[in-house]
Amino acid sequence: MRPLILFLVFAAAAGAQLRVGSATADITPPNGTPMPGYYYNRGSEGVHDPLHAKAIVLDHNGVKAALVVCDVISIPAATVAAARQQIERRTGIPAAHVMISATHTHTGALLMAGHTRYNLEGEFLALAQSYAKLVPERIAEAVASAHTALQTAEVRASTGNEPSLTFNRRFLMTDGSIGWNPGKRNPRIVRPSGPIDPAVPIVWFEGAKAEPLAVYVNYALHLDTVGGTKVSADYPYTLAKSLQSVYGEQLVTLFTIGAAGNLNHIDVSTSRPQKGHGEAARIGTVLAGEVLRTLWNAAPVAGRQIQTAAAQVALPAREFSAADLEWARKTAATFGKPDAAPFIDLVRASRIVSLAERAGRPYEAEVQVIALGSDVAWVALPGEIFTELGLAIKLASPFRQTIIATLANDALGYIPHRKAYAEGAYEVVSARVAEGSGEMLVDKAIELLLKLHTTAGERVAVSETRP
Repeated sequence: MRPLILFLVFAAAAGAQLRVGSATADITPPNGTPMPGYYYNRGSEGVHDPLHAKAIVLDHNGVKAALVVCDVISIPAATVAAARQQIERRTGIPAAHVMISATHTHTGALLMAGHTRYNLEGEFLALAQSYAKLVPERIAEAVASAHTALQTAEVRASTGNEPSLTFNRRFLMTDGSIGWNPGKRNPRIVRPSGPIDPAVPIVWFEGAKAEPLAVYVNYALHLDTVGGTKVSADYPYTLAKSLQSVYGEQLVTLFTIGAAGNLNHIDVSTSRPQKGHGEAARIGTVLAGEVLRTLWNAAPVAGRQIQTAAAQVALPAREFSAADLEWARKTAATFGKPDAAPFIDLVRASRIVSLAERAGRPYEAEVQVIALGSDVAWVALPGEIFTELGLAIKLASPFRQTIIATLANDALGYIPHRKAYAEGAYEVVSARVAEGSGEMLVDKAIELLLKLHTTAGERVAVSETRP
């Protein structure tokens, strides 16, 4: 009788319908709120386009999960913890089943948590503190609204390919060094020092009557296109608007940034300018075109069961000397002022001061996986991950479609692959975690993916067995 009981249980689970809900909440900051992304203070001066927290809630046979993305540069662990707590209280979705990502827009508002490279005081500080309290509430609001909107849904997935928008920004130079953003048409450039990831994984959700509900889009491309002091979601704004022009304003587009720690939008082979809202609109439009092309032939997702897994990985902190710290503290006194010190000095000083606050403690990095059936898996990694690391996870994953959502569930800064540490340049100077940390995240992500895919396969196999 035991095999028959197992069959009945799993058959019921396999037959249960998937329910999906989606919603958004506004997180546009008030004028004057500190903006992040650079090494000097700047306050927002107007709004080009609003910022949002967007959510998709999944429910299968009572197992629920939430996918959330916010138009912010990064999402600190404290913000994630506060939002998860409110979400669990308001919806019953377990905190461990909530994945919260940042798009990485440089024209959003600063989310304060712990060490900051900005010297904030007065109204500037008060606005930042107020915004830090607002965002978890709005995230919970978006998830609660999506939870209320749950309805029977179908899901399709596919992966597009868009190689024309993203470029590796680290280059081998003629003197053998690695140059970071060395400038357009620089004659000293030999070649890019690493690959890109042109994949555009897409997951599409629609209601029982084929009405569009939401689409999840992922792409490995840095968001620092717009510049200036007007609030903007950068190119995901145009992406979302373009897709709404086709499918209706009810469509919620969640965009997450893939493993783009060493990628950006600058094509050094041309002298054409690539900055501002026009460039962001161009990128968003091209990306929307690839999404539309790919969606046309997207295949149904096999299985409906929702599985989650997460693990904490202790990433060792980088070391520094007493002399390093003395120098860094002097340099840190200039934080917040434009051109107060050479850029790379500000980067290095910020890293050392941040490390000193930890007193050698490792960084606790959450690796999270949410899987839908045996086809689709989302992997959340808490930093600006080099594309080589994301590609390694995808290559080893047993799922048909593996989506790498970076800057998710925490903000640990740059996480290069092992080879980059010897090469140096900006990302490595900035990185707070020690060499090999990225590979530790890769190993843990693959371990969780294999575990969930095996379980999903067993469930499908059992449910199809006849006694």
